[in-house]
Amino acid sequence: MKSKPFLPSPRRRAREYAVQSLYQIQINPDILPEQAAKSVYDSIAKDKAAARSALESRDDGAAPAAALAKLDNLESTATELYAAIFFGAHARENELMTIIRPLLDRDEKTVNPIERCVLLMAAFELKAMPETPYPVIINEAIEITKTFGGTDSHKFVNGILDKLAAELRPHDPKPKAH
Repeated sequence: MKSKPFLPSPRRRAREYAVQSLYQIQINPDILPEQAAKSVYDSIAKDKAAARSALESRDDGAAPAAALAKLDNLESTATELYAAIFFGAHARENELMTIIRPLLDRDEKTVNPIERCVLLMAAFELKAMPETPYPVIINEAIEITKTFGGTDSHKFVNGILDKLAAELRPHDPKPKAH
């Protein structure tokens, strides 16, 4: 029996792609946002095709309907959220850094580029997407930092985002302790 194919959360993939695009532009400022987005849209389509192929090649020949339905939603969900976060964070980078900067425990110039991009992504979501609970935004940012950042980068990002969430969303319900 083949293992179950990995179907990434469309929202997680969109956030990862947004961080990658922000990073790409940060490292090479000559790249236009539209160029960075084009490569992401191509990657999202490839993700969908690979997942569909894995589902369709199962030994039993029957791809679960629920998995195919989730897969069909992958491309549109990932594309919409990616575009909102990437283009929004890029367009509002100066404004976002103005609210992030006072929370930094070091000079902004020494912040790792991945950490900076994750902070921009999460700050944009905290500020512009109140429909997404802040614990979800922070958790996603931590997981993405663990994937792309340095060994303890996620601790730094978590500390900044906890402070930022308290500042930007003081009236949001606090998560229940377990």
